[in-house]
Amino acid sequence: MLSAISSFIDGIDSFLWGWFMIILLLGTHLFITIRTRFVQRKTFKAIKLSITKDVDSNGDISPFQSLATALASTIGTGNIIGVGTAIALGGSGAVFWCWITGVFGIATKYAESLLAVKYRVRTEDGRMLGGAMFVLERGLRMKWLGLLFSIFAIIASFGIGCGVQVNAISEILNNQFNPDYSLSFSFLGQNISVVSVIVGVVIAAVTAVVIFGGIKSISRVCELLVPAMAGLYVLGCIIILVMNWNFLGSAAVLIFKSAFSLKSAAGGFMGSGIMLAARYGVARGLFSNESGLGSAPIVASAAQTRNSVRQAMISSTGTFWDTVVVCLMTGFVLVSSMLKYPMDFIRVSSGKLTYTAFSKIPYVGTPILVIGIVAFAYSTVLGWSYYGERCVEYIFGKKGMVPYKLVFIFVALVAPVISLNAVWSIANISNALMAIPNLVAVLLLSGVVVKETNYYLYGNRLDEYDKTPIPRTDK
Repeated sequence: MLSAISSFIDGIDSFLWGWFMIILLLGTHLFITIRTRFVQRKTFKAIKLSITKDVDSNGDISPFQSLATALASTIGTGNIIGVGTAIALGGSGAVFWCWITGVFGIATKYAESLLAVKYRVRTEDGRMLGGAMFVLERGLRMKWLGLLFSIFAIIASFGIGCGVQVNAISEILNNQFNPDYSLSFSFLGQNISVVSVIVGVVIAAVTAVVIFGGIKSISRVCELLVPAMAGLYVLGCIIILVMNWNFLGSAAVLIFKSAFSLKSAAGGFMGSGIMLAARYGVARGLFSNESGLGSAPIVASAAQTRNSVRQAMISSTGTFWDTVVVCLMTGFVLVSSMLKYPMDFIRVSSGKLTYTAFSKIPYVGTPILVIGIVAFAYSTVLGWSYYGERCVEYIFGKKGMVPYKLVFIFVALVAPVISLNAVWSIANISNALMAIPNLVAVLLLSGVVVKETNYYLYGNRLDEYDKTPIPRTDK
């Protein structure tokens, strides 16, 4: 019975994150790119805006704090381990398709963030609330769909946002300090690692301190943690790329040729190479940067900004950093290392490819990767705790916030010692079901996105204040 249920869940997961979601998300990326006249060409202007304070504007946190909190939830183990999985399953060409997905995904992240800011509301105590749920309610009069989005986001926050991340931290630290599980004890017939227990207690305690401090506390931690962790990981990538300097040209050629190869690396029918590379590269890019998922706009709506376009541009840089930069660097690190050390990568599992590449840096390579993954995973916990909390407040009001935080902390406590296979699949399904109502809002309100973009961005009015009153809510 349990096996049948598990197979059923896995089947839904595979369907939603197969060609259905790829076509839906990538199609939206292309559609919004065309409608906004390739807003990606304004990325460097957006980066400049992201480090420009806008303290005289409406909002709870600075634009950079909003971006850092969004990046905290998107830059994670998927950027590091996930790229290796895409290469293992789809070949080197998957790196190209992952990168292309990031480039076009910038437009969707821009559009969904613009709508979140435009349709945000102010609570009675002066806080800003926004996201796909308010866009659906206020922009399309589809509150029922906003409620569904919130429910799926709450489930995802417990799964991919917390449980899976903390479990990943536990697994990584066990591999380093307790690989043979010699430090363990038996509880209810289950062998539990002491390291896992310590991880659960520490993560739960630290998370409690941060999330009970509210969005300002979360954003301050992310503001410090995200640049540091990303900088450390990128430094490791740069060191490896310098070490592999003579193989970078060959890696670039292999990535491009493999992306359009008519045969897969393992043989197969005509066109199988393109199909596999595109499928796994696009899927990894979509899953990694969360463009279209509807998560990042929740925190974008809390930012201090003069108008919706200004913050939307800043939020869109999250996809640029996440996929266009970090995933691309990881891809080049892996492909160039596989060319330089082919014998070392034989029979290496997809999840271990990045570990093998970083182990080539003497002494500090593995520690850099381990610290990076732990920091990435923990920052994801913080970012998703805010997303889930806002969705709980949308459904239940302020009275639901404390119970949600307590459950979230409990999940962090027990996640290191439980099996998460089913949880991972359910969380994946919830992510996909979040994306669908969010994309409905983005597509049906694309005219609003175009109108705002033409006025503020292409009309050179980015410094102008939006005088539209922000409505109050009793949520």
